[in-house]
Amino acid sequence: MRKILAVFCNRENFEYDTHALVQSFYPERHVKVLLPERWKEQGVSADIVITIADGQAEMKFAMSEDTQEAADDAESAGGESRAEDGTESIHGEYRAESDADSAGIEDRGSDDIESGRIGLTLKVREYMTPLPADKGGAKAVWKRFLYETLCAETGRTLPWGNLTGIRPTKLAMELLEQGASEEDVLLFLQKEHYVSENKAALCLDIAQREKAILAQLDQTDGYSLYIGIPFCPTTCLYCSFTSYPVSVWEKRMDDYLDCLVKEIDYVKEAFRGKAPETVYIGGGTPTSLSPERLERLLSKLEKTFALEDVKEFTVEAGRADSITREKLRVIRRHCVTRISVNPQTMKDETLRIIGRRHTAAQVKDAFHMAREEGFDNINMDLILGLPGEDAEDVRRTIGEVKALLPDSLTVHSLALKRASKLGNWIEENGIDMLSNTDETMEIAAAGAAEMGMQPYYLYRQKNMSGNFENTGYALPGKNGIYNILIMEEKQTIVALGAGSITKRVYPDGRIERCENVKDVALYMEKIDEMIERKRRLFGEV
Repeated sequence: MRKILAVFCNRENFEYDTHALVQSFYPERHVKVLLPERWKEQGVSADIVITIADGQAEMKFAMSEDTQEAADDAESAGGESRAEDGTESIHGEYRAESDADSAGIEDRGSDDIESGRIGLTLKVREYMTPLPADKGGAKAVWKRFLYETLCAETGRTLPWGNLTGIRPTKLAMELLEQGASEEDVLLFLQKEHYVSENKAALCLDIAQREKAILAQLDQTDGYSLYIGIPFCPTTCLYCSFTSYPVSVWEKRMDDYLDCLVKEIDYVKEAFRGKAPETVYIGGGTPTSLSPERLERLLSKLEKTFALEDVKEFTVEAGRADSITREKLRVIRRHCVTRISVNPQTMKDETLRIIGRRHTAAQVKDAFHMAREEGFDNINMDLILGLPGEDAEDVRRTIGEVKALLPDSLTVHSLALKRASKLGNWIEENGIDMLSNTDETMEIAAAGAAEMGMQPYYLYRQKNMSGNFENTGYALPGKNGIYNILIMEEKQTIVALGAGSITKRVYPDGRIERCENVKDVALYMEKIDEMIERKRRLFGEV
């Protein structure tokens, strides 16, 4: 059972950043961030108390046996940590255990240890820093203060510093668009957000590449189309996407396609005379559909839109246990330019653990079959940090992928998602069974480089193993354009199907969204309402 780390924070709009950063520093804990009015209601003792008031931020830690060593190291270093530019400082002081109550942190005994609490309070450690008056500036200073404090407490740093959003390249892109130099971008990431030198350079490199690719698209009047197929042979251990078992929903798949057809007809009406610049059919697993259903969907798209000049049309073939030669031939007959064959790992034992009912040999067979059918733009997805895998397992997987020579490779860091089954697995097996490191990330990056690929898009998620990132690598001319669009939010994306989210991007950069319900049965029942939501969002296009 993962121990709880309770954080009391008196500012509601600071909860997200607090949780994201504290969880990153204490991945072995289950972090709970509570507002003051819920402290007593929840009956939870605090490990960390954050108070923001009267132009000052203050953090108090209940020191436990397993964090005391790091705190002692910080104290011996002078009890103070200062940003390199000298603008803010963190003041730390030790207080005796008798001060615990005044600090708002309760002393705990053996019962708390047995119930999963951190343990006996040894000392209380306090940090504080002044905040500027304006709200935006105060939030920025507070995030730096929070990050520096957690570094001092744990003796660790994070590769992405205090960044908690999922799109670090968006920051770099905005600065480049404003005329900032490369040096300015790197300095901003490293000094303002404590991003490591390597990650800052990666972020800048990708932003520049994305900027050139996006320049080829109509970002003002153009749009892209996403179609979600929420069915899978099985649900993977780590998955939180909308996914329903094929065996249960087989008899209703045609009804689902009927609803997609209604949404496709709406898009034709709303965007008269305009064809999507990119089309992406994702999931779930789109190749969970039978060859006949794939034919119906792809034919409908080609009859509805002029796709001869589409810049990219992707179908996620995905899992090897859903790919057949007949399905590949159906896809090949249409305007599809890019597919994916996603192993996640080439280790059979891991595939079994994560619930993918295929082998590494089947992945290779599916890939070769796709090449034989003429596909010249094939992506492969891998996940680093899967249960029980170490650097040698990653090295072996990368070696087998290199032998196949895909056209692009997307390397994911395992993310612990609340809606997945992975949380239960961790409770039973321990989080130490999940390991992603600088070494494994470098193995993957080096393997991509050896195949002639360059990084072209990047994003992050909450609770990522090792606090790393997901990176797409591709051969020249094989970049996944839709992947860039979904991250950088530079073009409207009209999304169809259960659980999909439509984003309207306005010329001034403003973004408005509307969502389709996730539940497949409810989506089909309320399809007219789903379309009406889009009508309200787009009005007269």
